[in-house]
Amino acid sequence: MTTQQLTHLLQPETALEARFLESEEFREGLVWGLPRYGHPEGTIWRHIIEVNQNIDALPVDPDTRRKLRIVCWVHDTFKHVEDRGNPRDWSKHHSVYARQFLSRYVDDPLLLNVVELHDEAYYCWRLAHLFGQYAESERRMDHLREQVGDYWQLYYLFFKCDTCTGDKNPAPLIWFEEHVDDIEVVEFVGGEAAI
Repeated sequence: MTTQQLTHLLQPETALEARFLESEEFREGLVWGLPRYGHPEGTIWRHIIEVNQNIDALPVDPDTRRKLRIVCWVHDTFKHVEDRGNPRDWSKHHSVYARQFLSRYVDDPLLLNVVELHDEAYYCWRLAHLFGQYAESERRMDHLREQVGDYWQLYYLFFKCDTCTGDKNPAPLIWFEEHVDDIEVVEFVGGEAAI
C-alpha cells in the first residue's frame, strides 16, 4: 500500500503520525497480518483503527489521547520482523522493535517504556492464571509499575483499548482492573468498546 492509501485509511491527526507513514519499514509492518485468534481483523492497520476507536471512546484529556494514539500506531507495527523461534529471543520481540522505531521520533523514556511493555500485563496474567506462578506474576507487575512510573494510568488505558479489540480474551483486563488498586478504572463512553 502507498503512503497516500494508508494516510486515507488511518487519518493521521498529527505531524508525528504522518511522519510514521513516510517510513517504508513502518508501512511494511502496517500491511502485515492475516486473520488469526485475537486479531480476526488481520492486518496491523486494521488493528490500529480498532484501538483508535477505543481511544476515542475514553473520557480523557487531549494530551492523554495524543499519547495513547502514539502508542497505538507503533505498538504492533513490527510484528512482521519479530523472531518467533523457540526458545524465544525476547530481544527480538515486536515491542522492542517498536520502541527502537519510536525513539527516533520521541524523547520520552516513559512513553517508550509503555510501548515496549504494552504486552507485559498480559504476560503477568498468564503467569498467575495459566501457570500458577503467582509470586513471579507479582514481581513482574511491580517491575512493570516501576518502569512506566507516572504513566501507570496511561499504561492501563492503553492495555484496556488494546485488549478490547478483535476476539481477545477479556480475562487479563478484568484481572488487571480488579487486582491493581492504584489505577482509576475508566469505562468507555456508552459503557463498551467502540468497535
